Amino acid sequence: MKSPLLSLPGAVPAEGVDEGVAAHYGDLFREQRALADGTGFVDLSHRGVVAVTGSDRLSWLHLLLTQHVSDLPAGQATEALILSANGHVEHALYLVDDGTTTWAHVEPGTQDALIAYLESMKFFYRVEVADRTADLAVVHLPAGSIAEVPEAVVVRETSYGRDLFLPRADLEAFARDAEKHGPAVGLLGYEALRVEQHRPRLGFETDHRTIPHELGWIGSAVHLQKGCYRGQETVARVQNLGKPPRRLVFLHLDGSEVHLPPHGTELRLADEGAEGRKIGFITTSVRHHELGPIALALVKRNVPLDARLTADATAAAQEVVVEP
Repeated sequence: MKSPLLSLPGAVPAEGVDEGVAAHYGDLFREQRALADGTGFVDLSHRGVVAVTGSDRLSWLHLLLTQHVSDLPAGQATEALILSANGHVEHALYLVDDGTTTWAHVEPGTQDALIAYLESMKFFYRVEVADRTADLAVVHLPAGSIAEVPEAVVVRETSYGRDLFLPRADLEAFARDAEKHGPAVGLLGYEALRVEQHRPRLGFETDHRTIPHELGWIGSAVHLQKGCYRGQETVARVQNLGKPPRRLVFLHLDGSEVHLPPHGTELRLADEGAEGRKIGFITTSVRHHELGPIALALVKRNVPLDARLTADATAAAQEVVVEP
């Protein structure tokens, strides 16, 4: 679904899974600084939007999700995962309930599979699940923004900003009213702050065998004191008896390199050279307006905390995100 905001001056389209919105509008670092200062907005209209209605919606979702949502207060944001039977992450949902409907935005293109799973689990519960991507666009306002939210728009407020479920038909008019909320900021600016904040993203920090502990999702997206859900045995076993095989790290990359190592670039111990053992891989790399080139990566749990790493020819120094 192509955003109408790609017609704004300077817009450069994003690629891959984020195709359909702008990567930036001509000045990457200026846009990042605007977000960091609490101004501007990010077009996330390529993300999927799913709505769940019905009197049983919260108690039903509580049975399926990793998060405790049976008593979720209206207006309170949360996030949750859906796991496979083996405890691997399949979906990430960013949720808010408005008192009559539970709204979630999800990764672009994942809503169909999510809805198919939810429909298969309805049984006798009084719930309805709908894909609202065609008529609602997600717009992000950064933390500190004092922009007014249009009337009757559902808002998901978090420590890092507000996600608006804006009528898609109003997206262009919203963008033109820059005096109220600041300039449009491309997705690369949003991603740079996400990496700085160590926030994992499905499909970037995850692969087919990711479990929640590896990415620090315990607590924020996984509640350890709730009833059964698919994959809970793995969560409980790792939490109580063991450690995850990998851990998320934050990397400072060598700023003298022209190109950023892309997603999937293998990581090795610098002391072992280019033919050394693979000990992890880059998940997201970005250029930050203050920190320079930075990245998130998954490494084996037993990699020493002070080990110097290389991503191909790029040197990398790690900071702990998930404790070994």
